[in-house]
Amino acid sequence: MELSSDRLLQEKRRNKQRSQPASRPSSRFKFGAKAAEAERQQKLQLIRTPVLSCYRIAVISLKGGVGKTTTTTALGATLSSERQDKVIAIDANPDAGTLGRRVRRETGATIRDLVSAIPYLNSYMDIRRFTSQAPSGLEILANDVDPAVSTTFNDEDYRQVIDVLGKQYPIILTDSGTGLLYSAMRGVLDLADQLIIVSTPSVDGASSASTTLDWLSAHGYGDLVQRSVTVISGVRETGRMVKVEDIVAHFRTRCRGVVVAPFDEHLAAGAELDLDLMRPRTRQAYFDLAALIAEDFTRAQQEQGLWTPDGSMPPHMAPPLPGGGAPAGGAAYGYPPGAPPGYGYPPAEPGYGYPPQQPGGGYGRPPQSGPGWQRPPGQ
Repeated sequence: MELSSDRLLQEKRRNKQRSQPASRPSSRFKFGAKAAEAERQQKLQLIRTPVLSCYRIAVISLKGGVGKTTTTTALGATLSSERQDKVIAIDANPDAGTLGRRVRRETGATIRDLVSAIPYLNSYMDIRRFTSQAPSGLEILANDVDPAVSTTFNDEDYRQVIDVLGKQYPIILTDSGTGLLYSAMRGVLDLADQLIIVSTPSVDGASSASTTLDWLSAHGYGDLVQRSVTVISGVRETGRMVKVEDIVAHFRTRCRGVVVAPFDEHLAAGAELDLDLMRPRTRQAYFDLAALIAEDFTRAQQEQGLWTPDGSMPPHMAPPLPGGGAPAGGAAYGYPPGAPPGYGYPPAEPGYGYPPQQPGGGYGRPPQSGPGWQRPPGQ
């Protein structure tokens, strides 16, 4: 019999009070609520920064069991829910991966199946047949859960997968395996725009995370380390023996930001992730993490010439005019003049870095409720 969430989790999980999204104001009056609301809006605006080229986030750790897969899934779900565009998380573990357990599977296909099918993948819907989608909108590309049937997933495979997915998804998260020396990790690090180091609030967890940063700095990834983010993940309930504030202070000297994600019973279950079942403090932590990650979106696009230093789009990369007109000079959206139409112009799928298309809609998507709305096939 399958060890599924429906079988193993207590009934009270389904009846648990649903938490308030961190992006929505609380209905209760609180002192300082005006300032808190202004900060919330600022973070939400950051999270919804248009992404005109694929932004790749690598989640890594030397040590297993520190909450790496949980961090990948919770962050991906938060980004997808708040941005309302396509976000995908992929399992690049060289052994049996567990990312696929965090979503209700819609397909038995794995990342290795997708590698085999790469010559035949020409559209988003071709790729969608290999993914499973969570209620948040996050898509997951799973790995084999049985190491006995898994085959080698190497550096070349990973780069091919990122190349294909990067043409359809503005944000890709990679849940990497433990260790730094397996083949695919080279591609994970070389292609990453943002690195997330996951640690636990413990002596061994913090030491392993710090050692990871040392190794990366010594092997040519110093810039990636400087703009990395550390997540202190409360994967289990701990006492007061460890000074978490000292761990946070240490990593603040090494990374551009640190987020503490408190223990959460729903996440600790290791089952399908539902943002609404997370504790409010935990949900807020991942909302803060999403905003911290989004602070780097503009830098990455400036490096590719997609944004000018003042944070605006270059004139030749302006969005298409209302009514379907192309920008002056026939430039494709996100391409220099003379480039062929394609990646984002016209938009292959709604939401790929576009502002809301109609009142009431999500960020770049049509309204997801109301008269006449129907969920598109495969969504």
